Amino acid sequence: MPNALASLALVIYPAVVVWLFVRLPRGRALLASLILGYLFLPPAPAGFDFPLMPPLTKQTIPGLAALFTCLVMFRGELRFLPENNTARALVLLFIFSPFGTVLTNMDPVHFGGFTLPALQLREAVAQCINQALLMSPMLLARNFLRTDDDIRDLLWAMLLAGLVYSLPMLLEVRLSPQLNIWIYGYFQHSFEQMIRGDGFRPIVFLYHGLWAAFLAMTGVLSAITIARSDHSRRALLWWAMAGYMALVLILCKSLASLLYAAAFAPVLIFLSSRMQFRVAMLLACLVLAYPVIKTLNIIPEAEILAYAETIDEDRANSLRFRLDNENILLERAMERPVFGWGSWGRNQIYDGTTGEIMTTTDGRWIITIGVYGWAGFLAEFGLLTLPILLVWWRASQVGRDIPPWVGGAVLILAINVIDMVPNATLTPMSWLFAGALLGYSEQIETVRRGRRVARLRTVL
Repeated sequence: MPNALASLALVIYPAVVVWLFVRLPRGRALLASLILGYLFLPPAPAGFDFPLMPPLTKQTIPGLAALFTCLVMFRGELRFLPENNTARALVLLFIFSPFGTVLTNMDPVHFGGFTLPALQLREAVAQCINQALLMSPMLLARNFLRTDDDIRDLLWAMLLAGLVYSLPMLLEVRLSPQLNIWIYGYFQHSFEQMIRGDGFRPIVFLYHGLWAAFLAMTGVLSAITIARSDHSRRALLWWAMAGYMALVLILCKSLASLLYAAAFAPVLIFLSSRMQFRVAMLLACLVLAYPVIKTLNIIPEAEILAYAETIDEDRANSLRFRLDNENILLERAMERPVFGWGSWGRNQIYDGTTGEIMTTTDGRWIITIGVYGWAGFLAEFGLLTLPILLVWWRASQVGRDIPPWVGGAVLILAINVIDMVPNATLTPMSWLFAGALLGYSEQIETVRRGRRVARLRTVL
């Protein structure tokens, strides 16, 4: 169980957020508030669960504290809804779709002798609040991270976060994952999953070792982007940082993040920003199409598993387990395809005698589509992928060159979205990148409108 220090850290963190906004420019204060909270606050189950309210945890407290701070300090300056009509519709759908979910799930679910309760209308209110809190980093980033310099600050912040976090990560590689136990009094996940071969992979204060590896991978790609955009002698230092973060990534022992770094580091090094955008848009389209492809049974799963067995039988068995569960859960989700099954684990399959859960949810996409249906999936993944398209489209309209750091940010967001197919790696950092790129696209549109007005005035 979490100790008193875990609760104290969550309680005092809003004061830290206020101090950061007083001391720093608003964009950098937002970055510091969200990143520090994500990295160092105690993970679930630490948190506060009040009646009729969503749980207040490290996922929601930093964004909520930043939101209230900005409402007080920058009153009248915040614009909560995006300018783009599609983005606006997706925001409203994301926040309010739980009402549709609850209204279509006001019946109990039976599995033999085991029964799950019906949903009640008050749960819709709590879920809507939770949805708004989850995406608050995106709404704030859209307001305060809108320029070329802001996107560059975002990449610098992720590189610095990776460098700082690498120290406790290396400590846990050497001593085993113990920091959350030593400081907050509990271990946040299954310790067995942190064992790899004859060593360990780090987790520190994150939810899983996969999250730590993804942070290291983000640090590698951020360092490469910064190094490529710097034409001075300092670029050698940034390349060295990229090499160091790559070593840390290897020690994290996460195959997926290693493959992402190996596949996309050359894209950042050798391809132009426009080509990087095309790669990112391809990844985004694959994620949006994945549930449809799965539903139509187009993926040659048998051939993929046969090939995987020739490489590593254990990993092939793990992949088979994952694909089998995806198929079962997708079939379950399609029984209520529009708004899903809702909370209380109603999207799962249970043993009718013991009440034991018989399925495992790994990917964020299958969790979302099972709980909130197609409405929730399109809202969530649409918001995460739409900024990629908007930046490319609006930059093309004004004939603007895309800076290298924007291409790097877009590619990192696309990799995060593609990782949500096998894993549930939706974090405040995901919303932070999406919000910054959405704000950047709106800034480009503002420039385009200004040029058009200037031309009209010249003609008149």
